Amino acid sequence: MAVWRCQRFLLTTQGKGEIWMIAVIDYDAGNLKSVEKAFLSLGEEVSITRNREEILAADQVVLPGVGAFGDAMGRLHQYGLVDVIHQVVDRKTPFLGICLGQQLLFESSEESKGVEGLGILKGKILQIPPQEGQKIPHMGWNSLTIRPKSRLFAGVEEGAYVYFVHSYYLKAQDETQVAAFTDYGVRIHAAVEQGNVMACQFHPEKSSSVGLQILKNFVHMQKMG
Repeated sequence: MAVWRCQRFLLTTQGKGEIWMIAVIDYDAGNLKSVEKAFLSLGEEVSITRNREEILAADQVVLPGVGAFGDAMGRLHQYGLVDVIHQVVDRKTPFLGICLGQQLLFESSEESKGVEGLGILKGKILQIPPQEGQKIPHMGWNSLTIRPKSRLFAGVEEGAYVYFVHSYYLKAQDETQVAAFTDYGVRIHAAVEQGNVMACQFHPEKSSSVGLQILKNFVHMQKMG
C-alpha cells in the first residue's frame, strides 16, 4: 500500500523500501505514455497524474506537451494546474518541460495571441519563418550546440542529434539560461536551465540513447543532491 509521508510522494511496499517518484502532469495535451516508458526504462517510478497533492509531493515533476499553446494553457487552467506548477517551481522541486511543455514556461506565443503562458521564465515563442525548400513543422533529427557545463547535457557529445516536432520556437530573453541551440533556418533555443527549472523543445523520450542520457541527468542531478 502507498504510504504518504510529510510532503513527499514516497511509496513504501513490502521489501522495497522508499521509492523515488516522478510526477508526469496529465492535462490531456501530452505524449504521456512515451515519457512514462522512457523513465521506466531507466528504472524510475512514474505517476501520471493531475492530482494536486501527488504533484506537490513528488520528488521531480515533468510537464510534457503536444498541440497548440492556447489549448494547452486552457487545460492547465481548467484542471487548476497553473498554481500547482508555480508552487512546484517555488519549492525548488526539479521540473522538466518537454516540447510544448518548454514553450508553456514562457510568457506568450505567436501561435495563440492574447494567451498568457506560465511566465516562469522570460521569453517569447515565435513562429519558425518559412523558407524555400524548408518544411514546417520542423520534424525529424537535428544536431545540438551544447553550452559548456550544462547539467542536463552532461555526458552528451557536442553535435548530438535529437528528435524535433514543432512549428514554433523559443527565443529566451536571457541567453545565459539557454543550455542548447539548434538551427533550422533560424537559431532555436532548444533547451533551457534555470535553477530547478529545465526544459527542452525536442523529445528526449524519442531521441534514442542521447535522450535517455538527458532524462537520466535530470533524475540524477536531484538524487545526487
